Amino acid sequence: MNDRTYEIMFIVRPDVEEADLDKLIEGFQKNVTDGGGEVRSTEKMGRRRLAYTVRKFNDGFYVLLTIAAEGKLITEIERRLRVSEPVIKFITVRMDEEEKRLAKIKAHRDTHVKRSAIPVQPAHPFPSSAPAAAVDAPVAASEPAAETPAAETPAAEAATPVEAPAEPVNA
Repeated sequence: MNDRTYEIMFIVRPDVEEADLDKLIEGFQKNVTDGGGEVRSTEKMGRRRLAYTVRKFNDGFYVLLTIAAEGKLITEIERRLRVSEPVIKFITVRMDEEEKRLAKIKAHRDTHVKRSAIPVQPAHPFPSSAPAAAVDAPVAASEPAAETPAAETPAAEAATPVEAPAEPVNA
């Protein structure tokens, strides 16, 4: 069989009872299974407000059916949706091409290494840990650690004089 995956979303009139809505959904599911298709999922999305008035209704019950079936069966389901009075709007979307596209994107992403996952190496790495200890040692030897507050140390480093730039050349 050449089954394709489809999503059929339809909107049912707001004045339909819950039991009648369930019966309507079961009828469409039965049509799919009798026609040789497979209902993968059914989702009742509840009562929602419509973006614009459809057949004098401002809200309706949204239902999403995900099915795997042939094209002939889909045209029959669409025909039944069109002639069904409680259904005020429907749309059918073929999902297998979208699933292929998403799988291709995922495979492409999996083959490439994420740059943020690679650790960044410093531009001038220290050859060993000895210079870092040598820098800390004179500070510790010249002044006791208890007398030097941590806030004064960066300020002392910032107060070192900076050479003035050379005189600008006028052209």
